[in-house]
Amino acid sequence: MRGLVTKSTGSWYVVLSEDNQRIECRIKGKFRTKGIKTTNPVAVGDWVHYEMEPEQQSGIITHLEPRKNYIIRKSVNLSKQAQIIGANLDQAVLVVTLASPPTSLGFIDRFLVTAEAYDIPAVLVFNKLDLFSEEGLEILQDYTTMYEEIGYPCYTVSAQKGTHIEELRNLLKDKITVVSGHSGVGKSTLINAIEPAASLKTGEISGWSDKGKHTTTFAEMIDLSFGGKLIDTPGIRELGIVDIEQQELSHFFPEMRSRLNQCRFNNCRHINEPGCVIMEAVENGDIEPSRYDSYLSIYNNQDTRV
Repeated sequence: MRGLVTKSTGSWYVVLSEDNQRIECRIKGKFRTKGIKTTNPVAVGDWVHYEMEPEQQSGIITHLEPRKNYIIRKSVNLSKQAQIIGANLDQAVLVVTLASPPTSLGFIDRFLVTAEAYDIPAVLVFNKLDLFSEEGLEILQDYTTMYEEIGYPCYTVSAQKGTHIEELRNLLKDKITVVSGHSGVGKSTLINAIEPAASLKTGEISGWSDKGKHTTTFAEMIDLSFGGKLIDTPGIRELGIVDIEQQELSHFFPEMRSRLNQCRFNNCRHINEPGCVIMEAVENGDIEPSRYDSYLSIYNNQDTRV
């Protein structure tokens, strides 16, 4: 029997059968995905084959169908464990806040590079518009202009007030979208505003650290009443880059990719080589310094807790 994985709790998976039944399934023995070392061999969004266990209501996943794509994250703590946060996606949405808690440009860029590497269109959603000061709105304008100019759609919303939520519904309609972001950026509140029937738990910001408390503890697919599906994922405190070679990194920065064949040397690292058009573009203001800083940070494998 064939079904879609709609929820993953670590040891158990909920599989939606082709006749719309939700079956709790587990993995039999050492089920591993070839070539991918992750903590979860099966992810939300995967299509799988399963068998019902004799005289039980649960099933066993026996086969994983080939994925169209997937997006992966790595913890930057000592474990360095990698985890697939969604599979067979049409797009990836990163929910961003400039304060309470702040999302750094480095974190945004790591997410965008990961989406580029796995060939998934990425969108930035700046939440908590209702909390912005005049100065904050100016910074927001700078951020959205910077990312839109290199090809990433940006939306500004207030999940709390319902501002611009209809625009997000149009973005999500009839697509499979993974939604990610730091703990505390208002992801659950935003999903509830988009789809009230989801009724996700929401949490407060931790006062002493300005970091959010986790309210989503496992990945789950949510059906949208207007068409489409959302994969809600646990909040990410930090984001490490997985399996990207140094020499290919610049290909995942769109503003660099369009200039790569103009460098003097074919193997240019874009760090200190003469005749490097990337460095020249940074100096001329054609590539944002913050984006170049992110490139250097990832290139040098400086995983930081941002």
